[in-house]
Amino acid sequence: MTKAHELRCAGRVVARYVWDPELPATVSPRPYLHPVTTLGGTTVTGFMPGDHVHHLGASIAVPIVNEVNFWGGSTYVTGRGSVRLDNHGRQAHRRWLHRTGDRVSHELHWTGRDGTLLAVESRDLAVAQLTGDAWMLRVSYTLTSAGGLTIDSPATRGRAGAGYGGFFWRAPADLDRVHAYGRDSNGDVHGSRDPWVVLSGAGATGDPWTLIFQAAGEAAVDPWFVRATDYAGVCSAIAWDRPLVIAPGRTFTRRLAVVIADGPPRDATIRAAQEAV
Repeated sequence: MTKAHELRCAGRVVARYVWDPELPATVSPRPYLHPVTTLGGTTVTGFMPGDHVHHLGASIAVPIVNEVNFWGGSTYVTGRGSVRLDNHGRQAHRRWLHRTGDRVSHELHWTGRDGTLLAVESRDLAVAQLTGDAWMLRVSYTLTSAGGLTIDSPATRGRAGAGYGGFFWRAPADLDRVHAYGRDSNGDVHGSRDPWVVLSGAGATGDPWTLIFQAAGEAAVDPWFVRATDYAGVCSAIAWDRPLVIAPGRTFTRRLAVVIADGPPRDATIRAAQEAV
């Protein structure tokens, strides 16, 4: 049975964190946030869409960890392209460290298809109201390598621009209404290291929404993987153009924040987000 925890802000449920999902192996089962909504009730996450059924709302998803797929779908193989392999891993809940209405923290095991332990993760998600029409989600995760980790992406294996992997947010959107930009990027924000990135769009009823993604601490060095044409999504990419190697017993930490707001992008909301982070 799928197990989930509701996160609340300003007196309402704004996110459902599914910490023990029932999912097919080919999507690389992992905890995810869906639905996530604005304070006004507009859903801003997409779940298992037809174009990429392995996109699970907002989740920590990595294409290749020691040849294990924690992203779902195909695996990019140098010289062969995207190949369907029986190599999907699982992120499994082990124990709670904190669990309240506005924050959850827990330990997870990242295991291969055969159950081999690759990493132990500590994950923390916290919500708080930012303004009258916006709230903030803070995300922190730390991976501790069990026996040494090599984290890859399709880009590190030759597919230019496909350096995704890390905290990934899939948005549901009418692509005619989607717009993405960063603080410093005049053109395509994809691949930039801007301190914040805005993704905006509209819900099923036409209500506009805004997401503001911000890097904190070590995550500031990671480029942004951004999609706003073929689909709408943002990822803080941890292996953009070179493999990330974590020695046995060593840790890797990333911290980010996402502002979820009703309405179109507003300078006041962006300023409030920067001050909060």
